[in-house]
Amino acid sequence: MSSPSTTSPASDRLALLAELEKKILWLAAWTIHNANHLRDNAEGIKVGGHQASSASLATIMTALYLDVLRPQDRVAVKPHASPIFHAIQYLLGRQTREKLENFRGYKGAQSYPSRTKDIDGVDFSTGSVGLGVAQTLFSSLVQDYVRAKGWSGEHPEGRMIALVGDAEMDEGNIFEALLEGWKHGLRNTWWIVDYNRQSLDAVVREGLWQRFEAIFQNFGWDVVVLKYGVLLEAAFQEPGGERLRDWIDNCPNQLYSALCFQGGAAWRKRLLDEIGDQGEVTKLVEARSDEELAKLMTNLAGHDLPTLLDAFAKAGQHDRPTCFIAYTIKGFGLPLAGHKDNHAGLMNPTQMDAFRTAMNVRPGHEWENFEGLSAKPDRLQAFLDAVPFNKREKAAVSPHIDVPAVLPTPGVAGKELSTQAGFGQILNEISREDSDFANRIVTTSPDVTVSTNLGPWVNRRGLFALESMADTFKSERIPSTFNWEFSPSGQHLELGIAEMNLFLMLSALGLSHSINGERLLPIGTLYDPFIYRGADALNYACYQDARFILVATPSGITLAPEGGAHQSIGTPLIGMAQDGLAAFEPAFVDELATILRFGFDYIQRNGEGDPDERTWLRDQTGGSIYLRLSTRPLEQPARTIDDELSRAIVDGAYWLRKPGPNAEVVIAYTGAVAPEAIEATGLLAEDRRDIGLLAITSADRLNAGWTAAGRARERGLVHAQSHVERLFADLPHHCSLVTVLDGHPATLGWLGSVGGHRTRSLGVEHFGQTGTIADLYRHHGIDAQAIVRAALALAPERPVRYLREASGPGV
Repeated sequence: MSSPSTTSPASDRLALLAELEKKILWLAAWTIHNANHLRDNAEGIKVGGHQASSASLATIMTALYLDVLRPQDRVAVKPHASPIFHAIQYLLGRQTREKLENFRGYKGAQSYPSRTKDIDGVDFSTGSVGLGVAQTLFSSLVQDYVRAKGWSGEHPEGRMIALVGDAEMDEGNIFEALLEGWKHGLRNTWWIVDYNRQSLDAVVREGLWQRFEAIFQNFGWDVVVLKYGVLLEAAFQEPGGERLRDWIDNCPNQLYSALCFQGGAAWRKRLLDEIGDQGEVTKLVEARSDEELAKLMTNLAGHDLPTLLDAFAKAGQHDRPTCFIAYTIKGFGLPLAGHKDNHAGLMNPTQMDAFRTAMNVRPGHEWENFEGLSAKPDRLQAFLDAVPFNKREKAAVSPHIDVPAVLPTPGVAGKELSTQAGFGQILNEISREDSDFANRIVTTSPDVTVSTNLGPWVNRRGLFALESMADTFKSERIPSTFNWEFSPSGQHLELGIAEMNLFLMLSALGLSHSINGERLLPIGTLYDPFIYRGADALNYACYQDARFILVATPSGITLAPEGGAHQSIGTPLIGMAQDGLAAFEPAFVDELATILRFGFDYIQRNGEGDPDERTWLRDQTGGSIYLRLSTRPLEQPARTIDDELSRAIVDGAYWLRKPGPNAEVVIAYTGAVAPEAIEATGLLAEDRRDIGLLAITSADRLNAGWTAAGRARERGLVHAQSHVERLFADLPHHCSLVTVLDGHPATLGWLGSVGGHRTRSLGVEHFGQTGTIADLYRHHGIDAQAIVRAALALAPERPVRYLREASGPGV
């Protein structure tokens, strides 16, 4: 390397970046190789560490993290580039050797970048391919939302960047997100496609880059195709260079990959055989040694720092969304480069020793920051200390938004009202307030805003857009129930019909306190059965620890006239199984108001410590909320929700009718089947002693508390007792349980195990059909008569006088 006195600052900087790129590639490869404890798992399956996949992005990530990125920029790293990411953070002092040595091990650096499990400042978790890519788009939209409200202060706009595998572009959610970005005027977003033309199993189709280019341009993106590095561009200017360019442009992907793997001699033979002319082209080829020829023919732009830095600098001069299609070679710089089987490949010890020699790394010095580099360590360290990205400080804790002690439910007592309608009324009352709490609520929905009862809220608070758009119906004096005006002051983000986009938007909104330093209180609504459509994105949002309230309505076969396509069965089990999501299914509006009030506080919590020994739930850590609501109007109870009842509703259950000391049967219900459970209790009361009626507002929290208390007892805390165990503590052993809900019966089927009581669980196990609620409840066996029959089967001593002979479609 030339001395500083004979080089420009720019060329000196480029030389230092090139040195550090070598070190990053070495550290990533060594991290994976060193994780030999995972080379063979218990089943004897080889466990790849993404050596080849990560290597293809080494140059791009070096350019980004060590030169281009500013502290406010955020990056979703391609899942398989995790080792490169961790290596960069290690050089920057943000990752530890201990974590790298335990890569893919218990509590080591993660196989895929994780916000919650890695220590080195991951912006967006990745792993479920495609979702991290789309997340950056929605995070950019949320950044615009926060800035439009004037909440960003002096915090500069950041750029949301995704490193995308070309095979990852097969994921449909990416294209759904593109459409939503176009609708909302997307800005400040870069997607960098690692165009190595290899997927997990094969080589991608020819000409795919042209399809990418056309798609992105159609959605208003700038597209920058980065194909050739400076060596190749210079060679193209030599005599015969245009012939070489044409040959490469027309070379099939599989052949190009194979030649990359075979090396310089193979390149020479192929080129001379196919375009050798004993003249200019032959001279161009023969002027280079095998090593030089291989270096030339693999000098793609994705591995060329000057080309990348120039392209990034030009794109940084505007805020238009930009897609970079960067040609790379999978496994570049490694012996695995180009081989179609390299996805899960690991270098063997011989290959690793040769790579160590090529990198000038002495045995025993593998983890030293500047081992094997020619530049002086103090210059390299000074360079790293000055990296703009490394000036990023830990995000300030976003202030807690005070939640009212009670949410308003004016005049509902004694009325017939559904929980869906009650939700709309509660939000409508909140919308009247001029408070920080009301202003921080942001709602979103995939084209079901009105049908999920968000209409009154939107009428008062408006729809969000960067530019104001009037409601034409209003301006034309056409009567309409809804005022559909868009402006920067609006608080509702209207989405198209794509549930994946809903959950990604909720994920972005629910991370605003971390990404933008400004807390939002997001609410998303959708039809309950369509949770399945976006289940992967919902899981992804929870894995990232995004905070939001999901309102799913209408639910179950209670939506009787709509038929099976709009009726949900298994969603209560999703609510119970999904980590990071507390699920509730209230029957009455006062329960809903109590749960919503808890939810607005719960999504802001981020505490630590032991579980609450009253419930054994880790409520101090917070999470997201799922409300399963119904369109079925129920007569609302006239009662006061005192502190004790409020606490029981939030904990998951309370006695609507407390059982007596000799109880023979307890009916436990959830949600919209409350009238049937209440009716059945009345029918049984004259013939079964001390019958009890348990209102379950959250099977999820009841179950979680019960299992957590059991674990505590196993650890020696013999007095640990959960909420449901206290509720059942006085039930006699001979008492039987009948559980019922408009959903899968397994949701409550575990209740009998709490106290060893015989249990019959009623619910819905098959697709519904059109009909009335009475028809469908009878057909699926969740009507009052079915509940009575189940109780009689469990406690058959005496007949029940009000039990009718079974008849109808359910028999």
